[in-house]
This record gives sequence, structure tokens and C-alpha cells, in this order.
Amino acid sequence: MNDENSSASDSRGGRRSGGRAARQAARSEVTTQTRAYLTRTMAPFDAMSTEGLEIIEHSADTILEEIGIDFCGYPSALVLMADAGADVEGERVRFPRGMCRQIIQASAPSTYTQHSRNPTRNVQIGGDATVLVPAYGSPFVYDLDQGRRYATIEDFRNFVKMAYLHPGLHHSGGTIVEPVDISVSKRHLDMVYSHLKYSDKPFMGSVTAAERAQDSIDLAGFVFGTDVVQQKTVMTSLINASSPMAWDATMLGAAETYARSNQATMLSPFILAGAMAPVTVAGVAIQTLAEALAGMTFVQLVNPGAPMVFGSFAMSMSMQTGAPTFGTPEPALVLYTVAALARRLGVPFRSGGNLCASKVPDAQAASESMATFIPALMGGVNFMLHSAGWLEGGLTMGYEKFVIDADQCNLAATFVNGVDMSENGLAMDAIREVGPGQHHLGTSHTLANFETAFARSAVANNDSFEKWAEEGSLDAAQRANGIWKEMLESYEAPPLDEAADEAMLDFIARRKEVIPDEFG
Repeated sequence: MNDENSSASDSRGGRRSGGRAARQAARSEVTTQTRAYLTRTMAPFDAMSTEGLEIIEHSADTILEEIGIDFCGYPSALVLMADAGADVEGERVRFPRGMCRQIIQASAPSTYTQHSRNPTRNVQIGGDATVLVPAYGSPFVYDLDQGRRYATIEDFRNFVKMAYLHPGLHHSGGTIVEPVDISVSKRHLDMVYSHLKYSDKPFMGSVTAAERAQDSIDLAGFVFGTDVVQQKTVMTSLINASSPMAWDATMLGAAETYARSNQATMLSPFILAGAMAPVTVAGVAIQTLAEALAGMTFVQLVNPGAPMVFGSFAMSMSMQTGAPTFGTPEPALVLYTVAALARRLGVPFRSGGNLCASKVPDAQAASESMATFIPALMGGVNFMLHSAGWLEGGLTMGYEKFVIDADQCNLAATFVNGVDMSENGLAMDAIREVGPGQHHLGTSHTLANFETAFARSAVANNDSFEKWAEEGSLDAAQRANGIWKEMLESYEAPPLDEAADEAMLDFIARRKEVIPDEFG
């Protein structure tokens, strides 16, 4: 972190009282309890009847059988599909009705463990688990001090460090931002190294070329051991369809590379409704299912039993401007529908949360983010990509937005635990002790539960107006600005074997010597 940011942290907001510092320290203590992932105790919300889901499935099979899916520029995929019984004509593949579902259900695991270099950080993908993951892929970053600018490798490292430190996030993520100060052809090496160096949480590998996926596997081998990487899943990486109804050679090559090494992939259609799929909820769900079934079939044909995730990312669109919109009802209905389809298929499910179109961490960002985060929680998403930091439809990663989102992620852990029905939770002794017309402020039950009774936000301010004004009248974004700076100032890297670190650096240097620079 640079000195300019440090001095800004001291000057922003005026006076800092000892009381405020003490409260921040107390909040920090409360939120440092680390959960490897969320375990949901409530059943996922269903927005569609079984009959409706069956109609969606039948319609997706009709697409696969009659229209087909293109596998572009990847002849080996066409051979695999033909050998498995599909009808291949050029690059168009048509699947007999039920073929994809049969192949997937015969071998794809319903849950798997993604291992971290710190075993206490291992995460379960699937079942009743939800893993919260930072946003992904932004070329820009934003903070209150410098505004919007192109992302650098320093920004990338900063977000890896913050994701490592924050108890509300369970995963280091992948391409958290695009570090544009490094060649496109080489930056994947620095990004994967940063995940392995500056965090001990699970991470995602590169998918922008098969060779870059292999580099990710090789780098992980220096830390985990090559044999371990071949036997255990240490990466879950994002493979996007080229919607509508196509998979391209870049994504297929990365998917095959990871599948052959038993590393997990998320086969995820990325749909802007009205442009890349129909405008209707059912139409988007049908096309999403068809595309995902075809992609997951490819992975299982490459390596039966390879871990994978059914992904869905659907956005609505402004019919006036063509821009993506977030926080609207239709994508939430798509999410609920496709999540149910994934459960019926028997595979883990990925979607997004805390999404917004706002350019800054304002009220629009907050309202749209919660309108996407809550459906993802209630829908039973297993791998929630974009849980923290997303601004401007994904073009920008926000420092303050990251802190605000991660705070909500941390609070979600209490929500998904459901209602405590133990003797302490029922609190009948306390109710008897107090009786009518009295209060619970000093009861033994209140005192016994005082520290843990309610989840506490590290960002929200609940002081009186006078106290809030005395301490600088800071809004949520300004408070988050101070928090991320304090996080980076206090960061200490997790232990990493020096030999493994040196081996990674040597590998990166050798690879960069032979990879030509590419910008743009």
C-alpha cells in the first residue's frame, strides 16, 4: 500500500476519538471468527412448480435435439460428442433427447471439496454449502481518493489481501481485476502467484487459453505438490459459454485442461436477456439449461467424474439503451428457476450476488446489490461469484464497495444459520423470570448472550446523531474507505514455504521469457 493512501486514511473524516477506535477494535474482534463456508439450514426457495421445471427441461432437450449447440474451432470436442452418440454436422452438435442428462448424472459429483493450502480453509462446493467469492474480471478500480482508473497488479494484490483478511469471504477468487500494467499474455502468471502467495484461501485459475490453464495447474503444483494436484481439486475455474448456444475453442481448451487434471470448472452461460437470449424468464432459463447441459456433457466425456458446477449469470437489459441492468425482478426469477434445475440435475450451482450498475458505492449500489444478494442466498447458490466489490455492471471493482459487500456477506452467516430452537434459543426461563410488564435488560439470559446475541456490522454506524457528527459525519462509503486502508496496513502474509515460493518465481521467469508480450 502506498504512502499517499496511508496519509489519506489519517486525514479523512477529521477527528478520531478513542471511543470510535475502541468500537472499531471491538467490531474487529467480533468479526474475526472465520467460517470456511456458509452452511444453510433452510430449504432453498422455489419460485416454480415441479410441472413448470419439467416443461423447462423438456424445452431445453428440444433445443439440444432439434437446433443443437455449436462447438467452435475445437475438433476434438466434435469427435468426443460423435463417439458418445451425438449427431455432428460441421461444428453443430445435436444431442438425442436425454443424452446429456444421462451422461452428467452417471458421473458428475453432486458435491466436492476444493482444497486450500491451509486445510482449515477447504470449502465444500454443493449440497447445503454456500461459498462467497469476490467479484471477477474488472478492468477498472474505484476508490474515494483516486476515483475510477485502470487496474494494476498492485490493485490485484490489494484485493487478494483483503479477501484473505475478511471473514465474510471464503475464497480468494480469480481475475479479481485485470492488471493492465502487465501484458495480456503474461498477467495470468502474476495473478495466480498472487493468490498463492498472499492468501491461503481457495482460488480460481486462468481460463483465457489452455496453456494458461496449464500454467495455473503447474504453479499450484509447486505449493500443493504435483501429485496432490492430480489427486485433489485445488481450483474451481470459470468457463463461460458464447451465448447464444455456442462454446468457443478458448473456453473448451481451458475446460479440457482442467478436467484432465481433476480440477473443477463452472460451465456458465453468460446472458444479457434481450440480446443473447429471449427477453422472457422462461426463455432465458431454457436456453441457459441447454447451453450448460452441452458444456457439462463435454467435461464429463473428457474425464468422467471430473468436478464441475452448473453456472448461470443472467442480466436484464434497458430496452431504451441496451445497457445491462441489475436488481430487477426478472434475473432473480431466472436464478430461482435455474437453481432448482441444478438441484434436479444433481450438480452444484453457481450464480452472482451483490451486483449493481451504479458507478460509485451509493444508494443505488446498495439497493441493487441486496436485490441480487438475497435471492442468491435464498435460492441456494453454492458458489456465489461477484459477492464483493462489483460496480458499473462489472467494469469496475470498488475498494469501498468491496468492504461494504463483504460486511453483508459476514452478516449472512447468521441469517443462513436459521432459527435457534435449543433451550437457550427458546428462552422460556427468561420469559418466566421477567413476566408481564418488565424488561429483559438485566436478566441472566440477556447477560449470558450479550456478546453473541446479534450479528454486528463493521461498517454501519448506530451512534446518536450528535456522536456521529462529532466523529466526522462519515457516510458508509467514507467509513469503508478507512476500513480498507486499515486492513491493508495491518496485513500479514500467511506462511508459505520458501522453496515453493522460489520455485514459482523461477517458473514464472522462465515462462515469461518464452511468452511474447501482447497488449490490447
